[in-house]
Amino acid sequence: MTTHFIFMSSSYHLGTRIALDYIVTDFNAQENLKRNLDKIVDECGKDVSISTHMLQTNDETWKSVQEADYFFKDVKLIKTVEEFIKLIQRDRKLEGIDIAKYILSKIKCTQLKLQKLLYICFADYMCNTGKKLFTDRIVAYKYGPVVEDVYKKYRKYGYKLIEEAKDIESDSKYEMPSKSRILFAEDGTEKIISIEKTLTKYGNLSASELVELTHRENTPWDRTYKGTFFLNPVIENDIIKAYHKFEQI
Repeated sequence: MTTHFIFMSSSYHLGTRIALDYIVTDFNAQENLKRNLDKIVDECGKDVSISTHMLQTNDETWKSVQEADYFFKDVKLIKTVEEFIKLIQRDRKLEGIDIAKYILSKIKCTQLKLQKLLYICFADYMCNTGKKLFTDRIVAYKYGPVVEDVYKKYRKYGYKLIEEAKDIESDSKYEMPSKSRILFAEDGTEKIISIEKTLTKYGNLSASELVELTHRENTPWDRTYKGTFFLNPVIENDIIKAYHKFEQI
């Protein structure tokens, strides 16, 4: 019999679970397992989601693992710990679209309302933690702060409610996948708690009410949009930290 020791995680970009498979033969193999696990934690973060499994099969192939336990059927085998780490690291940073999908799984939004809630989620988190909720930049459009990649994805809906049933995910059944995506990221639990607080506070406001908040005098949008001749200028994080207080309720 062959003993397999397996590290497992998820790759949201690949859309599947991923695994490293080690054949355990002696004490030295166990030492190598510990070194590789420590390497993953050191490079991906102590809060990274990694599970470990031990299984005995008839040979050293990954196919034998999948045949021995249906749990591993759709798991993608990764050849090296370096590749495994790169895949995890890619998912440890969130993009605006990740937060947008979570918002849409909980609240019916027009494009305009989505943009305002997405921005306020970012601003609240930035002001409370000093860290970015997602990697996208925030820019000042005529009707307020905008995350451009999210705008490009959903602009076809115009002033209509974004319907997620076809090409986007906006039903209650999609809440858990989008929530899991955020939880997997760096400081994921902290981010979910912050987002939930923001949505509880602002989620029932209309798009026009949210626009009124972001357009108040001295808000980050006001100081950025009215203070430049450039088209769609970036709202800098320092401006958000200093002036987000003017658009809170």
